[in-house]
Amino acid sequence: MKKSTIIFILFITLVAGYTIGKRGHVISGKKSTTPYTYNIQIPESLKGEDSAFSNIVKVISPLVVNISTSKTVSKKDSSPFSEFFDGSLEDFFGPFSRPKKWKEESLGSGVLVSSDGYIITNNHVVEKADEITVTLYDQQNYRGKIIGTDPKTDIAVIKISSDDLPEINWGNSDELQVGEFVLAFGNPFSLGHTVTMGIVSAMGRANVGIADYEDFIQTDAAINPGNSGGPLVNVKGELVGINTAIFSRTGGYQGIGFAVPSNMAKSVMTQLIKEGKVTRGWLGVTIQNFTPELAKEFGLKKLAGALVTDVFKGSPAELAGVQRGDVILKMNGKDVRNVEALRNMISQTKVGSSIKLKAIRNGKPFEISINIAEFPQEIAQSVPAETQDRLRTDENTLAGFSVMDLTRDIAKQLDLSRNEKGVVIVRVQPYSAAEDGGLKKGDVIQEINKKKVRDLDDFNRTTSSLRQGDTVLLFINRGGNKFYVTLKIYS
Repeated sequence: MKKSTIIFILFITLVAGYTIGKRGHVISGKKSTTPYTYNIQIPESLKGEDSAFSNIVKVISPLVVNISTSKTVSKKDSSPFSEFFDGSLEDFFGPFSRPKKWKEESLGSGVLVSSDGYIITNNHVVEKADEITVTLYDQQNYRGKIIGTDPKTDIAVIKISSDDLPEINWGNSDELQVGEFVLAFGNPFSLGHTVTMGIVSAMGRANVGIADYEDFIQTDAAINPGNSGGPLVNVKGELVGINTAIFSRTGGYQGIGFAVPSNMAKSVMTQLIKEGKVTRGWLGVTIQNFTPELAKEFGLKKLAGALVTDVFKGSPAELAGVQRGDVILKMNGKDVRNVEALRNMISQTKVGSSIKLKAIRNGKPFEISINIAEFPQEIAQSVPAETQDRLRTDENTLAGFSVMDLTRDIAKQLDLSRNEKGVVIVRVQPYSAAEDGGLKKGDVIQEINKKKVRDLDDFNRTTSSLRQGDTVLLFINRGGNKFYVTLKIYS
């Protein structure tokens, strides 16, 4: 082989090797593209150093306390076999039934909020406790005294006799955003002074079933038994929540924890310290959340706000002119996300203060000022009774349920006022649109498409013009609880 040929082959080989090594896309025939790069903006306090979190831990750990409680429990422990014996065998085996007493102990956490020994924790940590022992970071033990509790938010305040203690800085939980780093402190499983890190997974969690007033911060920072009452802090070392509960199918950590927002906790704590109780504001309305169907009926473009379904007589809302069917969108300039958000905002408003609501009535926006009153203790929900199929009845033209006139006797059975008007549902067909819409036997229909229904004549007159495919807006009274329901008419 000629020397020039060998040199040419070597040259081609080198070029090909370089191309394959540096330009791999040539083989696949795909055009080379620059890899996408993320421009992540890291907070200045966290850039480059793990020490940012460790510095927070050094500051917060001395503020976290271990709370151990004990209470005496008595219970009559009956043998499952005692009902079969007349007592003659007690000489051999002793009594089959006798009272017993024992002590139950539990552990939780808390956080120092003042230099003179005030500590905030959960109500369920200290509830019904006979003795409370508080252990500080330096292992000193103190006897804890309950200053006040609020089961409705699961917050409690206790105090120890000591001075010159460190105290935590309060953060503004309203400014907390989903995705922010947070650290949870506490004493899980009796393991003292533990810290876990995560992010805020969600805000405004309600209907969890933990407390009456819920507006929880959801986090994936590990919260376990024993963490209850401990602080949840942001990257500035500020208190933004009180660790309260976990969502778990096993009893252990599964990535979902809940904390009471610091703003709610601080409001409750302040009242418990100053007054020994919590006084809540009252507007005097019943409200419900929007479904997509309800939002369409009331001309809303998004599922936000609270729909007024009833106004209490003599309440601040009635005196100010609020009406059923009003849609409350803002309170003091702050968006009302849902029923739970409005209820929490009203409850935390100082009694006697004035608020401004932005609302919609019949599609037109308006503003109204209301003076908040104290929440009446006597307000309670009533439970409806069953009705009987008797008197004048009619099969609904919508198909799916039967109705009859609401008489005074039936109203009494349903725990309603004798003066209430409407028609009562006496039968709901299985698998019907009525059942799918949530209607129940005993529900009283008082409006159809915002037209009053006083009796069967009104009901028939209003429904006679309805056709298949129409959507109907019903106003329902269920044992005194009033709300709207939408139904789609099928054949």
